[in-house]
Order: sequence, then structure tokens, then C-alpha cells
Amino acid sequence: MFPLSNWTELDIWDYIRRERLELPSIYFAHTRRVFERDGMLLDAETGFANRGEDEPEFEASVRYRTVGDASCTGAVKSAAVSLDEVIEEIAATRVTERGQTRADDRASEAAMEDRKKEGYF
Repeated sequence: MFPLSNWTELDIWDYIRRERLELPSIYFAHTRRVFERDGMLLDAETGFANRGEDEPEFEASVRYRTVGDASCTGAVKSAAVSLDEVIEEIAATRVTERGQTRADDRASEAAMEDRKKEGYF
């Protein structure tokens, strides 16, 4: 019913490379202003994440493994500026993008499955 949801992150990146798809630059590393909350790096530039006074901004080379709600989607430290470098990074990581970058998924291990059942996508 949700074939892409059964693909791994690496499956998706391999498909992107094979099909030579263009991607927005947000998926590649850039120096950005971020702050840390609960172990996640959130965007400090747009103000969507409502940074607290106890959450100092800093610059870091980061990229986004997923693009979602800017108030709760985190970036990851990265130097990957090309598709091949992103694929190398993903192949070596042991943390899923959901576990590393999605604050709402930390509420429950089944959060994504729950959203599917509710018709989220």
C-alpha cells in the first residue's frame, strides 16, 4: 500500500543516483546557523523552531536527511556536498533519519506507522 515507505534511506539515494534526479541544495552540506535541542540540530535562521534563550546559536556544516516541518526536523553534521558523498555517509551511519532528525518520531517508535493508519500520506 505504501511501497516507498518500505524502502530504506539508502534505497532512495541509490534510486536518485541511478535515475540522475536533481535535488534541492538542502540535502547537501552547507554552513548554516543552528541550535541544539534534545540532541537535534534545528534551524536558527528562519525562526520556525522557536529557539529558547538557553539554546545558543552556532554555525555548523550540516545537511538535511529529510525535509519536513521546519519546527521539528533536524539537520545532521555533514561534509557531504555531492550525491556520492551523501550515499557514502548514509551507508556508514547506524542511525536512521527518523531517529536522528525527526522530533515527532521520538514520541513513539511507531509514530510513522500511526500516521499512515491515520491517512497522513
